[in-house]
Amino acid sequence: MKKQILLNAFNMNCVGHINHGLWTHPRDRSSEYNTLSYWTDQAKLLERGLFDGLFIADIIGVYDIYGGGIDVTAREAVQLPVNDPTVLVSAMAAVTKHLGFGLTVNVHTEAPSTFARRISTLDHLTEGRIGWNIVTGYLDSAHRGQGSGALPAHDRRYDYAEEYLEVLYKLWEGSWDDAAVRRDPAARVFADPAHIRPVSHRGEFFDVAGYHLSEPSIQRTPVLYQAGASGRGRAFAGRHAECVFISARDRASAREAVRAIRAEAVAAGRRPDDVKIFVGIAIIPGRTKAEAEEKRAEYLRYASPEAGLAHFSASTGIDFAAYGLDEPISYGQSNAIQSADAAAAQRRLTKRDLLAELGLGGRYAVLTGDAVSIADELQAWIEEGEVDGFNLSRIVVPESFSDFIDLVVPELQDRGIYKTAYGEGSLRGKLFGRGDRLPGRHAAQAFRHAVSAAFEDGP
Repeated sequence: MKKQILLNAFNMNCVGHINHGLWTHPRDRSSEYNTLSYWTDQAKLLERGLFDGLFIADIIGVYDIYGGGIDVTAREAVQLPVNDPTVLVSAMAAVTKHLGFGLTVNVHTEAPSTFARRISTLDHLTEGRIGWNIVTGYLDSAHRGQGSGALPAHDRRYDYAEEYLEVLYKLWEGSWDDAAVRRDPAARVFADPAHIRPVSHRGEFFDVAGYHLSEPSIQRTPVLYQAGASGRGRAFAGRHAECVFISARDRASAREAVRAIRAEAVAAGRRPDDVKIFVGIAIIPGRTKAEAEEKRAEYLRYASPEAGLAHFSASTGIDFAAYGLDEPISYGQSNAIQSADAAAAQRRLTKRDLLAELGLGGRYAVLTGDAVSIADELQAWIEEGEVDGFNLSRIVVPESFSDFIDLVVPELQDRGIYKTAYGEGSLRGKLFGRGDRLPGRHAAQAFRHAVSAAFEDGP
């Protein structure tokens, strides 16, 4: 059987996400991001295309590095304004049956106990379709905005995340046994207190004593997503992540990243296939190659490379507005996204180079062509890049997704590398083909109470 491509739509609860300036395109609906129909229409569209999930990015700060302020950020809506992604899910779940939802929530935004309840609630309401993208944050503006002072050092943020996960595992996996909920009106017992226990945790960052407030949901712990590409980030992914997002400019660099992440998983006592790896990509399909190229040229007329540069300034912590077009740039050890800074430094990119690359976002490869050539490329990324699937970013909404569904999906299905129908079960069950719960070899197993049902090891 051929390997099946996994596919997420990549979006954000804002106007400008990755491909900046396209909100000005006459067919783009992203300015309607703050309406319910924008999201419910999108969810129905993605389910029609059999997407595995809608992955929603998020930040809790502003991009204020470029030019020392938010002038470009505000004018071009570079992830500002940005609304909460979690409140969108109930509405989208109500109009779909299978589509998964990956939600980005920074570990520094909320106490573990209330966050655990919110995720459990959503997992109940979606019947097990929730994933959580674990982020440690990289914007100093986010910490200042929350009254938390300066952004902690890169590795220190991962120390915090490790302990945050430990508390969550104790809540999700250890506080309630599977046998706790009886729903027995005759005996007047909804939940058996003998099978519910308080969490007791005293660590460096958290001192928690209390019960998880939600009964166990289908997945208990949501599907765990993560995108750290630094050495510390990969180690964290190897221990915790089930789905890892990478940025790669070509298949060779993707393969290198994939192998490094899988090696970390094995080092943590897991199997290589316990981690599904998605690469970010943008696709401009047409009925012919000429039509696709015309569409790309049209998109570029509305794009804003400077807005992309303002975004990249925040990613690297470097104010590119202070440099001339061909002036050497002082890249260094970043406290923001270390992998973004390192990649730019390795290629010795100038401001002119960056502006040329950021016309349509620049972070991901952009594939342009007819359905056959696009399918060829995607298949090559799977086979040569060794990835499991793609995060498909939007350029113009909704046509970036609808064009892909109408033109490329049938070609992938004809090749036997994309599903023709959804399977049943939870998001985790669909992605991995085995059970709804985390496998016993995952780090969370240490925090599940001994009398609870065993973790599902799977094949």
